[in-house]
Formats: sequence, structure tokens, C-alpha cells
Amino acid sequence: MTDPAQFLTTLSIWAIPVLFAITLHEVAHGWAARALGDNTAAALGRLSLNPIRHVDPVGTIVVPAVLLFLGGFLFGWAKPVPVNMNNLHKPRQHMAWVAAAGPAANLVMALGWAILLKTALTFGADSPVWTFLGLMSVAGIIINLVLMILNLLPLPPLDGGRVLAGLVPANGARLLDRIEPYGLLILIVLLAMGILGQVIAVPLGLAEGWLYALFGLDPATVY
Repeated sequence: MTDPAQFLTTLSIWAIPVLFAITLHEVAHGWAARALGDNTAAALGRLSLNPIRHVDPVGTIVVPAVLLFLGGFLFGWAKPVPVNMNNLHKPRQHMAWVAAAGPAANLVMALGWAILLKTALTFGADSPVWTFLGLMSVAGIIINLVLMILNLLPLPPLDGGRVLAGLVPANGARLLDRIEPYGLLILIVLLAMGILGQVIAVPLGLAEGWLYALFGLDPATVY
């Protein structure tokens, strides 16, 4: 657990990356759904880049803040973007693409933060502003990779579960549908037991290593 002063400093670094990682993940689902035939999210104004339209008071603010204060595994969620699967041109297959759009958005954001980090380290080593942006970039990389990997776990209602449902035979998809109401509870139990962090630790380390190598960054020398 961090002390309050340290928490406020950490919060100022992580707030923007967490907010945009969670909300743009959801917007990407809506964009993909519209491209594949469903305008539900667009009709409800959920394709806006304004984070306020997507904030869930608990999942976007309270849960990440508490986890950040406790110094534990960090994750959260925004208000889910509504998708009417029946409006999609090929409902089961296209729902898999809609689901995959969220983690794909997190990957793109991680790349964007890596570019900013490279810029901060190259041009602003002695500048407090660039140092702050560099620290924020590290946070952006971490939260986006965590959300990408977490959401790709093959457990409904996570995106990986929906992708899997679009790939397996109909009987398998129906089994996943029956599991979905319990998916969030399963996640919370795994988180409380410390298992969830262990599950994503290896792919997270590999993803971070790949991203830093892509931009010629040495993790040992990054802030």
C-alpha cells in the first residue's frame, strides 16, 4: 500500500492512460460493429471519443484507483458499448471481429505510448515536463498491454471468450453462452486469489519486451 502523497503522484501519472485505455477499447467495439452492420452504439452516441460518455463510476474510477492505491494488479472497465448481434451481417463470425477490435485498440494505443516514450527519452531527459510524459507513457504501455492480454483470455464475457465463440462449432458457442453469466465472478475470484496476475504475467512480459525492442528501448534504463 502506498502513502497518500505517493498515491496522488501515481494517480496523476496513471489517470489519463487508464481512462483512455478503457474507454477507447469500448469505442473500438462500436466502430467495428457499425462497420459490420450494427448501428446501435452509433445511435446511442457511444462512438464519441469523449471519455465521459463511457465512464463507469465503479469500473473506470473506483476499482482502478483502489487497486492503484493498494499497489496490486491494475485493471478496470468502462460502460460496455451495446452491440445487437442480430444486426451484424454474419452474427456469430462478425461478433468475433467486434470483440477483437477492443484488444486491437489497446495494442495501437500501446504503440502510440511507446512512440511518446521514445520521444521523451530522446529529447527531454532534463525536462520535468518530458519526464512526466515519459512516466505517463510507461503507464500507458502497461495498462494497454494488461487490458489487451486480459481481454484475450478465452472466458466470456471477455473479448477472448466472444472471439472463441465465433470460431468453435455451435455446441461450443452455446456452452460459452452458459458460462458467460458467471464470467465476471470467476475473474474476481481469480483476482482475489492472486491467480489472475500470474496468468497474464508471462504474456505481459513477452509483450513488453517485444514493444521495447521494437523501438530500441532498454527497459532497465526507462525511468
